[in-house]
Amino acid sequence: MGIRRTAAGKAGAALAPKYGSGLARTVLDRAIDGVGPLRSAAAAADDRLIVHGGDIEHTIASMTRRHATVSGAQGFVTNVGGLATYAATIPANVAGVMLVQCHLVAGIAHLRGYDLQDQRVRDAILACLLGEDNVKRLVKKKSLPSTPMGLATAPVSSPHIGDLLGREVVIEALARAAGKRAVSFVARKIPVIGGGIAASNDALATWQIGHYAADQLKDRRLTQ
Repeated sequence: MGIRRTAAGKAGAALAPKYGSGLARTVLDRAIDGVGPLRSAAAAADDRLIVHGGDIEHTIASMTRRHATVSGAQGFVTNVGGLATYAATIPANVAGVMLVQCHLVAGIAHLRGYDLQDQRVRDAILACLLGEDNVKRLVKKKSLPSTPMGLATAPVSSPHIGDLLGREVVIEALARAAGKRAVSFVARKIPVIGGGIAASNDALATWQIGHYAADQLKDRRLTQ
């Protein structure tokens, strides 16, 4: 991950000032409000909650599995929401997978009692997309003041933090995409395997993000 993140970091450094934060915010807005075949994160989560008889934890586990499956569907995430038109330099698949992951984490936050219109919560959602290792790295460098839970419950939000998270999310997404391309290059002579690897990586990353979000975003109603 370190080597491909460095490479992606160089690309992201060039893209981030123009596209990074704005793209991440646009993707998050569409995930929360709904776009195309994706219903709003809150409405979709509430529907799943009904299916699971009001059991929040079972609902979160089910949502994580479903979103992981969707993120592996390359055609869907490439075309949903017209995100490819936002910035021609950002691969459509990268933006699509980000959308599915934001939708998942926003749904988890909603079920745990967080206000999705609160900027602090939106910052926490983006932080969850980075994954535990990257959050720890940024906190250790003092670039990020706290974990997703700390961001969601901070006294105030900071535009600086939102911009930082937006750039980092895009860099991380590009790093994951670079990793898929590297593996697919090795499997080029067997295209089906190459495509399967890419889809599996997206699904695994989404599953890990869902579990990290579920671990970080404790039930707000129990912590007040």
